[in-house]
Amino acid sequence: MVSGKIHRARVTAAELHYVGSITVDEDLLDAAGIDSYERVQVVDIDNGARLETYTIPGTRGSGEIQLNGAAARLVQPGDLVIIIAYQQVLAPVPGDWHPKVVLVDPKDNSIAEVITSRDDPNALRGATLMPQFEAEDALTTEALEVLR
Repeated sequence: MVSGKIHRARVTAAELHYVGSITVDEDLLDAAGIDSYERVQVVDIDNGARLETYTIPGTRGSGEIQLNGAAARLVQPGDLVIIIAYQQVLAPVPGDWHPKVVLVDPKDNSIAEVITSRDDPNALRGATLMPQFEAEDALTTEALEVLR
């Protein structure tokens, strides 16, 4: 099950000649409940690439999101990504268990909001669209239509 998610963070750097991983501002990791060196899935919103790696804590308050090693070939600086951590949960799932989702301001990778399904179940199902991204998503959709 999803245990934590950092949603729509902007990649600040990609370093090919590094021994793997993703460096993430430690404030974002803490807010999402993702540990240092924890295995995560990274989904690139811009190109659809998906990869697995592990986290390295970056400087607090820096907004740093850096892909390292081979992953740097799949994700470019400026791309928006989703960073997802998972955990195994014994059935039945405890009633008080909820993932932490960190909504990120893509301008500076600061924490815009932290939600749990208890706070807003629709946000975790994708039923709500964050208004600040509607214009950006519309432009992306428009650009894709032109390419078709």
